[in-house]
Amino acid sequence: MKFDRKVSELKSRKVNKVQCLSMYWDVVRRLSFGKGQIKASFGSLPNKDWEKQYDHLFFKNTHLGCCGWLLVIASFMLVVVTFPITLFMCVKIVKEYERAVIFRLGRIMDRKPKGPGLFFVLPCTDTFVKVDLRTVSFDIPPQEILTKDSVTVNVDGVVYFRIQCPISSVANVSNAHHSTRLLAQTTLRNVLGTKNLAELLSDREGISGSMQSLDDATDPWGIQVERVEIKDVKLPHQMQRAMAAEAEAAREARAKIIAAEGEMNASRALKEASLVIAEAPSALQLRYLQTLSSIATEKNSTIIFPLPIDMMKAFIK
Repeated sequence: MKFDRKVSELKSRKVNKVQCLSMYWDVVRRLSFGKGQIKASFGSLPNKDWEKQYDHLFFKNTHLGCCGWLLVIASFMLVVVTFPITLFMCVKIVKEYERAVIFRLGRIMDRKPKGPGLFFVLPCTDTFVKVDLRTVSFDIPPQEILTKDSVTVNVDGVVYFRIQCPISSVANVSNAHHSTRLLAQTTLRNVLGTKNLAELLSDREGISGSMQSLDDATDPWGIQVERVEIKDVKLPHQMQRAMAAEAEAAREARAKIIAAEGEMNASRALKEASLVIAEAPSALQLRYLQTLSSIATEKNSTIIFPLPIDMMKAFIK
């Protein structure tokens, strides 16, 4: 069956029974398994203390005692006698994105939360807690963190989570939202403390993946952490100036390397041209003629003839 497959999967991952039942509470409540089915799947429950601690998460608690049942009967009779006045006190409404966890004389009445829609409570004996199932986001306040390479930075982030199991969020933790906030702060500090500054600035996605360990820690509270993102990383001013100077020096070094490579390529081209001219003297004469042609096109008062001085003496006389 589906529940047996889930149990086998968890046993192969070596998850303890408490975490197993907490993580797959939604499977249990949807399929309405009883205590005997869970005992058959796990072999046996660990002990009576464990049963008392986690019984409210899975099994309908009917151990109200004689006084409890008398109070319930009296409350029901009060509703009947004062009907329809008490109708407004007994009928409650929860919205589509809400669920209601009902307590009867301090005990969780049903393993399945009520809602959405109408539900009935008894006055004096029943109370209920509304739980919002929508995704909630909150900002992690800036944390001063010492990185692995001993650099102090201020980091803040944002967490997206939602309540997956309303009963666990009410019965297992006093304030699920506040506890998740505090746990997110400590988890962010622990994760970033294992990273150096370069990883912190470049590997945001890897850090967000490491922060998903927060989801495992909040499973017993019935909370599913959907996403954790790093918003901003603030460096000290001295570190910012040092990094800016380093980046400028790197740019200057790259510019010098590019200029040197250009000069080297130009020298190589001149060398090849000189070799060609040395092999063919007529190429030099052709170059002379090209130079004269370029001079003639310009308005220059001085004209230089690329001829030997001895040849020019005859024309001077």
